[in-house]
Amino acid sequence: MAKLLRRDPHMSVLSVISVVVAAFLVLMQGDQFLSVNNLQSMAYQIPEFGLLAIAMALTMLTGGIDLSLIAIAGVSGIVAAYILSGSLIPMDSGISTPLLVAIAVVAALVVSMICGAINGLLIAKLSVPPILATLGTMILFTGIGMAITSGQGIVGFPESFLDFGAGSVLNVPYVFIIFVIVAVVAAVVLSRTKLGTRVYLYGENHVALKFSGIRSERLIVQVYMFAGLLAGLAAIIIISRVNSAKVGYGDTYLLQAILVAVLGGVNPDGGRGKITGVILALFLLQFLQSAFTLFSFTPYAKKLIWGCMLLLVMIINYYMEKWKTGEGKFGLKTLLIRR
Repeated sequence: MAKLLRRDPHMSVLSVISVVVAAFLVLMQGDQFLSVNNLQSMAYQIPEFGLLAIAMALTMLTGGIDLSLIAIAGVSGIVAAYILSGSLIPMDSGISTPLLVAIAVVAALVVSMICGAINGLLIAKLSVPPILATLGTMILFTGIGMAITSGQGIVGFPESFLDFGAGSVLNVPYVFIIFVIVAVVAAVVLSRTKLGTRVYLYGENHVALKFSGIRSERLIVQVYMFAGLLAGLAAIIIISRVNSAKVGYGDTYLLQAILVAVLGGVNPDGGRGKITGVILALFLLQFLQSAFTLFSFTPYAKKLIWGCMLLLVMIINYYMEKWKTGEGKFGLKTLLIRR
């Protein structure tokens, strides 16, 4: 147990809490919590803010943050919605429905990557602090979406596109499969590639990385572009599920994405954290969300419990870190010496 805590205290604590919460819900709700409908419902809900949480974690690993993720998803979804509804490309233009859907998806992803590149350039080239740069672009992208739509929703998507958001194979939603693939790719990139190593090095000490000859500015642009890409993918999932696009959809996901990233052990100062931790925190939060629904909790109680969970994990992680390093009165080294 001591070796496990020393190796990764954050994952250890989060794993124990997740198991305890899951066991409690199974004991309290039994078949209702483990029913196919409830599990499938969670599988439909996870990808939306799960992709945004991974995007947030990537930017936080560099010591930054992206407050514009929801705004990027909003404007990307609006662009896709205009194409899908026939506002930009008339339905009688001779373009087949599958090709129209493909154009809409590509357009949304391109727009989201451009938005991410703008964030990266502001931070890397102009040295604007990430929180200020993304706060400014959040307002900008939201304003663009409002100007395009005049605050109105866009509806009327092809059935084949809606099937993507509501369809499943062997009771596993398509959107959940895509989320798993993205999570695996992100985890592999961070743990097994030079790009991932450079992300961690930048988060630890970006000045040292710059003097090592690595193009840190290019790295930041790449990270924020990939975060924007994930936001665009989340937008496609959202509009395919709700059959409409409007500025303001998913506003609550911003705080949830930050919560999941921190809960998953990502250091806000950068340089430390794993996608596996983010995924574990994501499932923990979804378990709680499902429990809130089953127990008919009010939205105010939900925020209270989320806040308590975050504070509890941060406090436990603080003492686990002291145990890991052997600092303080209750350090592991002290305990081992006493034993």
